[in-house]
Amino acid sequence: MTGPSNDDFFGLSRRAKSALLWGLVGALSFLVLVQGYALFVEPLVTITQGALVAVLVGIGAGLGSYLLEHRVAAWSTRRAK
Repeated sequence: MTGPSNDDFFGLSRRAKSALLWGLVGALSFLVLVQGYALFVEPLVTITQGALVAVLVGIGAGLGSYLLEHRVAAWSTRRAK
């Protein structure tokens, strides 16, 4: 009996997993910035608004990383030559 390979865990490619993780990083980074601002100055948004914007930021970061990852890798490879 063989388990799932590392390249196809939960049916996701490495590129999709990477994009999901970058989306998570983007969303959590936004929440950290909002929380820091609220601690030092005053709350900019309610918790619900902050969570909604964090989801949108996460979707944007994930989508952007999914669409641009292969282009950045190709550019980096060409530049290294």
